Amino acid sequence: MKAKVAGTTNPEQAKYEIAEEIGVPLKEGYNGKLTSEEAGKVGGRLGGNMVKELVRMAQENLKNK
Repeated sequence: MKAKVAGTTNPEQAKYEIAEEIGVPLKEGYNGKLTSEEAGKVGGRLGGNMVKELVRMAQENLKNK
């Protein structure tokens, strides 16, 4: 689901692609120099979109019952 929400084929790369899109210097490995604001921008965008997709799927499931 992470890959679908982020618009990528590789779910492991989703957060890095989002970070690049919004200008956050996220890299593989240690990212201790990121501010909480930067980390939140990446996680919030990815997590928020995943929640929206889950709600959409649940609503669709309820319609089909």
